[in-house]
Amino acid sequence: MINSQNIVNNLEMTKKNVITLKEIAKELGVSISTVSRALNDHPDISVETKEKVASLAKNLNYIPNLFAKGFRAHKTNIIGVIVPDIGHYFTSTVLKGIMREAEIHGYKVIVSESINNEKRQAEMLQTMIQFGVDGILLSLSRTTISVDSVLKTLENVPLLLFDKVSLKVPCTQVIIDDEEAAFSAVEHLIQTGKKRIAIIKETEDSYNSKMRYLGYLRALRTYNIEIDESIILSSENISMQNGKRLTNQLLSMKVKPDAIFAITDSAAIGAIKSLKRSKIKIPQQIAVVGFSNSNSSIVIEPKLTTIDQPGNKIGVVAAQYLIKEMNATTQLEPKTIVIKTNLIVRDSSFNPN
Repeated sequence: MINSQNIVNNLEMTKKNVITLKEIAKELGVSISTVSRALNDHPDISVETKEKVASLAKNLNYIPNLFAKGFRAHKTNIIGVIVPDIGHYFTSTVLKGIMREAEIHGYKVIVSESINNEKRQAEMLQTMIQFGVDGILLSLSRTTISVDSVLKTLENVPLLLFDKVSLKVPCTQVIIDDEEAAFSAVEHLIQTGKKRIAIIKETEDSYNSKMRYLGYLRALRTYNIEIDESIILSSENISMQNGKRLTNQLLSMKVKPDAIFAITDSAAIGAIKSLKRSKIKIPQQIAVVGFSNSNSSIVIEPKLTTIDQPGNKIGVVAAQYLIKEMNATTQLEPKTIVIKTNLIVRDSSFNPN
């Protein structure tokens, strides 16, 4: 009879090695293929052998090497995800959706962060390929100029873009209608009587910022409101701090705006903080609308009117389509899936009194 505890003790007396199929096979006096097939419940292996192998593997704390297994089977059941900023609230909701959907279909998820750096993004794509992932979900860094590394990756594995996308990449893309969402935000401000509406957007020509800016312009043109370049402000990083800074710039003007549309909640919250510090009444004197519906939007006072960007649903849908493409026997035609958004009206833009 095999004494599994003695085997464990002997191994611990040497060094902390990762237990392999070879070591299990040696202790049981069987072939490596027999151990492998036993662990995979192969019908050619007897119940007695399966039980012995399973018992020893458990006692030795054997952990299958997914990469080695995937190399042999040409499938690892691992999805790689690359995002610009893992600490962003919206990103966290997308990741929850991705991981939940992946788990339902038996996939593990590896998450990496490009920190909004194009070079690091290219490195992460290469790393994902080296890991042998079955597919990749990518949200582009806002500094992305060249998509060559993305196109090369697409030649090796199925790849799907979500949120921050590019029309230069011929793959399935999961997005919201940024232009329409921004249009509805600015239209709401106009319908509350605002006529001099400033915008805080990104300096870079990122897809999201560009579309939201176009929505802003379309709303002004639709309602015959003059476009004033002096209240169209940009920043490389649309943060709370820059929201404060740019709002202070607006407040220094002789003719101040009567509303501010910021393309992120962070910048909008920065705007509210700046306005409150300057004793500006919100929304009576200057209204504020943000974008994302982050947790902070209901903590700030007054509560922030914002576009609800359903991150969880975006993650679920992105994972669903990628898994479908990974398991397709023939190459599927790329699609653009648009997820619906809603304007959440709160106190920063609407005063019922």
